[in-house]
Amino acid sequence: MGNVPASTEEAFEAFVDAHAGALGRLAYQLTGEHDSALDLVQDVLVRLVDKWTKVAVADYPLAYARRMMVNLHLNSHRRRSLVPASPEITNVAVVEADRTQEYAERDAMWRALSELSDRQRTVLVLRHYEGLSDVEIAVVIGCRRSTVRSLAARGLAALRESTQLIITVDDGSGRLS
Repeated sequence: MGNVPASTEEAFEAFVDAHAGALGRLAYQLTGEHDSALDLVQDVLVRLVDKWTKVAVADYPLAYARRMMVNLHLNSHRRRSLVPASPEITNVAVVEADRTQEYAERDAMWRALSELSDRQRTVLVLRHYEGLSDVEIAVVIGCRRSTVRSLAARGLAALRESTQLIITVDDGSGRLS
């Protein structure tokens, strides 16, 4: 980290150790691809280390990193057009027979999510996979709470209409099944 004091470097390394898994999961949920997720996490960490002295004193550095990741993801999609891709299921021959349905449902969910707009997908991922409230999502993506609710409603409606997926909402917890 160059001329950064050892204590700051240690603090950044501790942050990465504590939150790399969560950031990696969020990146995968946003991109739907393992390699793209790794690239997104790497890009965020490179940008974050440059601002670490400012971020470290924030009340919630993970929220800052999360917002940086969402912004970087949304901005990268605006700049390039991608064909929606579903996550790969590897080692299919080794998959146990009783888990085949689970993998098929998960794959269908990712394909259906990839058909949504970037903002709708981001809202649904932050709400249902990260467990953020509408207020927290509004802060992360930089919009009003009503916009978050509208994007979520339209995204869920699109998922319900998807030919690839039958979707239900869990017993009031707000988690997708």
